Amino acid sequence: MEQHFLADAYPPAEIARKVESLGVAKASTSTLTLLVLAVLAGAFVSIGAIFYTVVMTDSTLGFGITRLLGGLSFCLGLILVVVAGAELFTGNNLLAMAWASRLISSRAVARNWAIVYAGNVIGCLATVGFVAWANIASMAGGGVGETALQIATSKSALSMGEAFARGVLCNALVCLAIWLAMGGRSVMDKIWAILFPITAFVVLGLEHSIANWFFLPYGLLLDQQSAIPLSGVVANLIAVTAGNIVGGTLLVAGVYWVAYLRGERKK
Repeated sequence: MEQHFLADAYPPAEIARKVESLGVAKASTSTLTLLVLAVLAGAFVSIGAIFYTVVMTDSTLGFGITRLLGGLSFCLGLILVVVAGAELFTGNNLLAMAWASRLISSRAVARNWAIVYAGNVIGCLATVGFVAWANIASMAGGGVGETALQIATSKSALSMGEAFARGVLCNALVCLAIWLAMGGRSVMDKIWAILFPITAFVVLGLEHSIANWFFLPYGLLLDQQSAIPLSGVVANLIAVTAGNIVGGTLLVAGVYWVAYLRGERKK
């Protein structure tokens, strides 16, 4: 009976405390460690992004099923981040819980986010370089490159309002995936916890700022006809990043802090 209980997921109140404690630890992590792990996270998410791009190419399975398979493929990125260990900006929006409990300062949060965002961008751009060098765009008779270009074009065409709203919803799901993974006790628990929220955000066409640091630069690199406006790329990245922060800090960290941690006294 005791073994059965040990195999159960952590209850939500305990997950909240785990996330809060992890936020304190992340805020005090050394700069070099944060940067290295952030570069890894950018590369991991980018690998998931190119995996998604290949799966979406030339599918004849229909709109919904194709997007479902693409979403499942994209999950690879966050699985690598959570299980292998890396620092992802969107997930680190959960530091807001430790901040709300006054365990870390605003400066510590800003430091973590700045270092991790920069490292994520470096990882994404490095992966763009490797993917281009490997000429993955030539697969399927150039179909993969066409798909990548279509993805980047559609993202750059979003209005800032659309991009912001999609960013809010996206990071609510990403942070919920991390929340659920924190509740798991085994590697398989964590993988299953990640699959459905991340697949859902991809299927719904939501926007992830770090993934877009792969999709948009890669699209620009492949764009021989100047079809992707640089202004649209910049607007997307700004609006989606802002939306991701709102979705992660308010809709997940903020809500669960109010639900479980607001009345707890901190030493």
